[in-house]
Formats: sequence, C-alpha cells, structure tokens
Amino acid sequence: MANQHQSSSNGHERHRLEGPRNHYVTYIISIVLTILAFAAVLYGGLDRTFIIYFLVGIGVVQVIFQLAYWMHMKDRGHFFPIVGLLFGTFVALTALAAAVYWVWW
Repeated sequence: MANQHQSSSNGHERHRLEGPRNHYVTYIISIVLTILAFAAVLYGGLDRTFIIYFLVGIGVVQVIFQLAYWMHMKDRGHFFPIVGLLFGTFVALTALAAAVYWVWW
C-alpha cells in the first residue's frame, strides 16, 4: 500500500515539475512566432498573398500552442472543451463563408 502511494506521489511531483519548463518553451516559441510575423510584415518585399497565408499559418500554430500548453487541452479530461471549441470553430467558419457568399455573389 505504501509503495502505491509513493509511486502516485512521484508521478504527481513529476507532472508538477515538467509544467514550468513546458510553459517557458511555449512562451519562447510564441515570442519567436510573433517576431517572425512582424519581420514578414516589415520586410515588405514579399508577395501580399504569401504574407497573408504566412500570418494565418503562424496564428494557427500559435493558437494550437496556447490551447495545448497554457489552457492544458493536451491533458486528460478535456474532451468536451475540445469538442466545444471545434463546434464553435465550425459555426464561425460557416458564418464567415455565408457572409462572404452573401457579399460577393
């Protein structure tokens, strides 16, 4: 019985200790992605379409990092929040597509 308690305690301690390191790495990655976005816009020599796709791509990557590490969506027990986010994204993209279709056609 004592061995089970000790192993679960070590697992909890390991989880607690790896959290700040992941947050630091994610924070640095977010800063690098933000610097890349500013550099792409400030450079000015790139094609406008490329810059738009590049910025949207960087934004998507940054949202994934933020959700996974800062909002802890990578951990167990977050199935329903993930489903809710996916459903909200679907609704928002559907509304955006309807608005674009309504305005341009």
